[in-house]
Amino acid sequence: MSGRFVTHAKMRAMRTSENRRKGSSRQFTLPRQLALPRLAIAVVVCSALAFGISACEKVATYTQPSLVRFIDASYIAPAANVLVEGQLLAANAGQGTITPYGTVPANIAALIQVTAATGGAALVTTNGTLLPGHQHSVFLTDNGAAPNSYTVTILEDQQVQAASSLSAFRFLNQAPKTGAVDIYMVPAGVTLANAIPLVTDLPVGGTAGYISFTSQAVTMVVTPTGLTKPQYTSTPITLIGGEVRTVLIMDTQLTSNPPVQVSMADDAGPAN
Repeated sequence: MSGRFVTHAKMRAMRTSENRRKGSSRQFTLPRQLALPRLAIAVVVCSALAFGISACEKVATYTQPSLVRFIDASYIAPAANVLVEGQLLAANAGQGTITPYGTVPANIAALIQVTAATGGAALVTTNGTLLPGHQHSVFLTDNGAAPNSYTVTILEDQQVQAASSLSAFRFLNQAPKTGAVDIYMVPAGVTLANAIPLVTDLPVGGTAGYISFTSQAVTMVVTPTGLTKPQYTSTPITLIGGEVRTVLIMDTQLTSNPPVQVSMADDAGPAN
């Protein structure tokens, strides 16, 4: 009977190899033992990511509010309160008033209520579009259909300042006694006779603007169309560029000189 001689060193090598194989077998079972905890961690991470995405989606749907003011061009309305979607925009406003802008939620059909400041009687209720990130004016006028009948118009106001070295003005003619008007912005040192009207034949109820002209020191003059007899002459107005303004023209109620009164408000750019 013959046999192979195996050295002690070789026997040790064989045992070591077998131990490695056994060790490898144990390492294969380790991931299966940790699979459940790892799965739990993965679920937590995924949930956190999902929450983060949800939060981002909520930020992305933020809607900018609207900036809104009130212009009262009614001759017959009492002092008024104005509410937009139940939020008080103007209080105790009277004829010729142009209020500062207030912030209200944007709405394509915003509820607008004009009520008497004393007693709270409803004067007019309507719905209007207030766009997000835009500027608007709630414009109250008499519609002439009845002794106590009013109209509310939503005006889109310019919110970007005029170009450099230019000023932009908008004019609202609500002077029925005076009628259609011409409007001059007379430069310093120039006579009315030598000035060219910026606006001609603006009818009652009409709107002209925004009209740009070179910024400088000017005097605003309002005359009946085709005449050079001033119905209103402003104090000097210094314009440096970028101004955007709205001018409301109305008849005076108690005086004949001047027969026209003017209210002016800043829409954008340098303040008055």
